[in-house]
Amino acid sequence: MAAHMMEHNKHSSDELSHLERTDSESPSEDGHFTDGVVALVQKEIGGDLKSLKKVSGLLEKLTLENKQLEEQVLTVSSSVPLRVSAALSVAEESRVKLESLLEKERLLSNTLQQHLQGAQVWADSIGQVLGQLDTLERHMKYLQCLARIEELSDSIQQHLMTNSVWDAVGAIDKMAALDMGLRKSGCSHLQAFLRETLRFWHKIIKDKLASDFEEVLMQFHWPFISPPTQTLSPPANAQELNSQLELLVSQLLSLQTSDDLISEKKETPSGPGQSQTPPLSLPIQIMLLPLSKRFRYHFTGNRQTNNLSKPEWFLTQVLIWMGNSFNFMDEKIQPILDRAGAKVNARVELCRGLLTLAQEKLAHDAPRLLYDDALFCHLVDEVLQFEKELRSTHSYPRAYPGVLHILLEETVLQKWLSVERKMAVEKVDAMLSAEGAWSSQYKDITDMDELKAPDCAETFMTLLLVITERYRSLPCPRAQLSFLALQKELVDDFRIRLTQVMKEESRQPLSPRYCAILNAANYISTVLGDWGDNVQDLAPAHTAKGIKSWFNDHGVTVLDWPANSPDLNPIENLRGIVKRKMRDTKPNNVDDLKAAIKATWASIPPEQCHKLITSMPRRIEAVIKAKGAPTKYCVQIQ
Repeated sequence: MAAHMMEHNKHSSDELSHLERTDSESPSEDGHFTDGVVALVQKEIGGDLKSLKKVSGLLEKLTLENKQLEEQVLTVSSSVPLRVSAALSVAEESRVKLESLLEKERLLSNTLQQHLQGAQVWADSIGQVLGQLDTLERHMKYLQCLARIEELSDSIQQHLMTNSVWDAVGAIDKMAALDMGLRKSGCSHLQAFLRETLRFWHKIIKDKLASDFEEVLMQFHWPFISPPTQTLSPPANAQELNSQLELLVSQLLSLQTSDDLISEKKETPSGPGQSQTPPLSLPIQIMLLPLSKRFRYHFTGNRQTNNLSKPEWFLTQVLIWMGNSFNFMDEKIQPILDRAGAKVNARVELCRGLLTLAQEKLAHDAPRLLYDDALFCHLVDEVLQFEKELRSTHSYPRAYPGVLHILLEETVLQKWLSVERKMAVEKVDAMLSAEGAWSSQYKDITDMDELKAPDCAETFMTLLLVITERYRSLPCPRAQLSFLALQKELVDDFRIRLTQVMKEESRQPLSPRYCAILNAANYISTVLGDWGDNVQDLAPAHTAKGIKSWFNDHGVTVLDWPANSPDLNPIENLRGIVKRKMRDTKPNNVDDLKAAIKATWASIPPEQCHKLITSMPRRIEAVIKAKGAPTKYCVQIQ
């Protein structure tokens, strides 16, 4: 029995070993299944011989499970064909329905296409009708516009016959508005007809108003060719004249839109550095007519007053007319403009109109003087003086162009630079070759400062300052930079000249002339360093109401001070001295700076202040002699 069991166990072990060896030697898709079987046997039976009795139970269990699985497979296999058959039936029905729908869609599309083809004729017919309606509508609007023009024209005629000028002016204004509305219409013939109609009636009304306006102005003694006198007694009907004047000015202002439209006046550029300017006010245009006639009579053609060498004649005449007319513009015209709501300055408008005459004359004369240096220089001088007086005396706004932009035309500007360079070089040659070039021009040199600058250095810096004053007011930065480049060339040229003279005097380094050369170099360097301050005597700090009140309360009389006049102010010399002495100080904070300034100011002896005060007569004499131009006293305080 034992031998039989041992044989049975050995046989089972051999089968298991064979099973494991087969699994390991032939890996296939059933490898996982074999592994599962081996794992199951190991779990249920294990390696214990006593567990072999469980084999029969395991076989029965597996047989039962196998039978159950076979029954489930039979059940599923019998139901699947039915389901597949049902699905195929549903798919077939869906296919039939889809084919039916596609057929209906094709029939519907064909029917719709037939209807569209049949309706195209009607659509084309409707399009033609709509086009005709659009054409009729445009024709109707065209005819309505013509009717409106005729209506306005008839109303203007009716108003003029009844002397209803205001109503006629209103109708003109409506016609001008209609003209502006047709600008983008493309109706060129209608626009031309409207513009001619507007021009016709506008001229009639304008001529009538201008004639009445000129008659009223004549009774006010306009234009004022000579300065108005107070001896002229006011006319007996002054009140009536004032009413007529206001009525005519107001009516002319109402014609401004149509006048600008007819003459096609637009805001025009005013030249380099200037903003655009609006058209001139219509009442001012009429007031300028007699002055314009006088100007062209005297300063065009073969008149003796039309002289290329005398530009000051017509420039002065323009300034005189401005000055003579300002009171009338302020007292009579400006109040009317204000009450009419016109944002117009009567003075400025008059200046603009008169400047137009001067600008046309200068633009005509300047190119003719390009080949005559003397006459060209004279023209530039007169234009600069005119511009200065225009801005200062007559307070003409800098936003509006004067006459300087005429000099900024490229050919004229290049000629100006060339002449400035030529004249400056000639003056430098003359000053260096003068007998007293290296000596001081002051009797007592300490009345100015301690730099001991020779005459040639002071004269050279005055020359640079004069050039600066000439281009300072130019409206174009590009032109100003061109003059600045010229000044740099002159400074470099003067440096080279000083170097050459110094080499000639190097054998005697202690001679007065050698020392004067060193003083000149130091002086020019110092002044160029100081020129960044640009002192203005009319700065707000100097003319504030509080300071003026203090002067009045303490009985201090203040002179009427011209703008930009540092050469008349000795205090600037003291400031220059303080600034030069302060260069060597190095304050660490604000308190140190204040203490250094106070100490430097206290170090100036009273005699120095007294000498600067006593220099005032010489300063005033120099300014008068220079006719307001910069003097040698300016150089010290730039």
